[in-house]
Amino acid sequence: MYNLDDDEIEGLDTTIDWKNTDDNSYDGEKLLLLVHDESGKWLKPNNILNNWRVTKTCLRLGSKIIGKCMMGSTSNALNKGGNNFKQLFYDSDVRTRNANGQTKSGMYSLFIPMEWNMEGFIDRYGYPVFETKKPVLGIDNELIKVGAINYWENEVDSLKKDPDALNEYYRQFPRTESHAFRDESKQSLFNLTKIYQQIDYNDAMITDHHVSRGTFSWVDGIKDGKVIFSPDNRGRFFITWVPNKNLQNNILSKNGIKYPGNEHIGAFGCDSYDISGTVGGVGSNGSLHGLTKFSMEEAPSNEFFLEYIARPQTAEIFFEDVLMACVFYGMPILIENNKPRLLYHFKNRGYRGLCMNRPDKKFIKLSKTEKELGGIPNSSEDVKQAHAAAIESYIEKYVGLQENGDMGNISFNRTLEDWARFDISNRTKYDASISSGLAAMACQKHLYQPEQKESKIKINFARYTNTGNISQIIR
Repeated sequence: MYNLDDDEIEGLDTTIDWKNTDDNSYDGEKLLLLVHDESGKWLKPNNILNNWRVTKTCLRLGSKIIGKCMMGSTSNALNKGGNNFKQLFYDSDVRTRNANGQTKSGMYSLFIPMEWNMEGFIDRYGYPVFETKKPVLGIDNELIKVGAINYWENEVDSLKKDPDALNEYYRQFPRTESHAFRDESKQSLFNLTKIYQQIDYNDAMITDHHVSRGTFSWVDGIKDGKVIFSPDNRGRFFITWVPNKNLQNNILSKNGIKYPGNEHIGAFGCDSYDISGTVGGVGSNGSLHGLTKFSMEEAPSNEFFLEYIARPQTAEIFFEDVLMACVFYGMPILIENNKPRLLYHFKNRGYRGLCMNRPDKKFIKLSKTEKELGGIPNSSEDVKQAHAAAIESYIEKYVGLQENGDMGNISFNRTLEDWARFDISNRTKYDASISSGLAAMACQKHLYQPEQKESKIKINFARYTNTGNISQIIR
């Protein structure tokens, strides 16, 4: 037997091993290559975001990158690990880098549509077979008679009458990013099929929607004058419609109080906040949505035309943003009154007439504060149900594929995704759903007006006829 001396042994001195799924796996080690499988399916209490924050440092020596990571997966439902993986995916956008030239996560995101690597649809040369005009010999020496895309479309067509199964098929075999990060339909309060039809359409046709991003400001900095909209890539407003000049800043003044001149065109809904700072620097966003209704003006009908979901540095900036949007469009606004600072902001500036009263009560039945400020409470169970019903009704009528073959026209995917996740038992996390639902209620306020009850007390007065010489009672 021939023995080698220690100094004659050459090798890479590498080790291949594995660790259990845990937030602190590989903590403190240095790695050359880290391979994750099914990263979008980590269930609580494990969290792929927490794990990556730990293992990311194992691939570096200071600023020097010494190792790489490959992290692939389809995605679970959002509350079953999918949402963490989705966040990690979008934090890896190569188009968004920090001053060090790196993405927020340190990785690059790559979405591969299912047709590029679907089993049974690879030809003998290793290329995917998307569509077939004639049979193609596959890598397993069997003929491929139907292409991957044709096969996928046939499956989708067969599942159209089963929304839950169709939604699950999209998640398992995604062709777009929105397919990949769909949530479970059984967990959604609203029609997920319609919502995701709209999202898919927006992904494909977003350039045709002409969504503009920008800011509102007072002309020449003079408050309570005229408002203008300026395009700005860092702006907090996303809009799809700008009214004609004669409809802009259409504010009426009566007895020193300003009123909306375009109430017949549409209305706003707002989910506000009162405190600028929060513990830990994290708080819910302020949210504002504008919605039109049917009118004879040159304006879109039943379309969400404005989306604002942001939390500026101070609450006062948010209040002023909301006020300027209302003034520019000349429309009223329905605001949750459990956080009243925004309502006071409108009242103190003379815009109480823009703040709608709750539509489900007559004015004489409102509380003293409601008469003073307007707004609608979010604590009432009746209001919660009416709010959810308003969103549900709008989705059924104007979102996704319609019976006439047309597609809905809401262009704001953040709002659509918020609707998909909405939980009526825990509404505080869904800012976009709150404000968009209030906008829908504001545009349909006649549906919530209390019925006029007939009085049970009836007083009959005697009636007489004076024909002839003697008056007689009419019976």
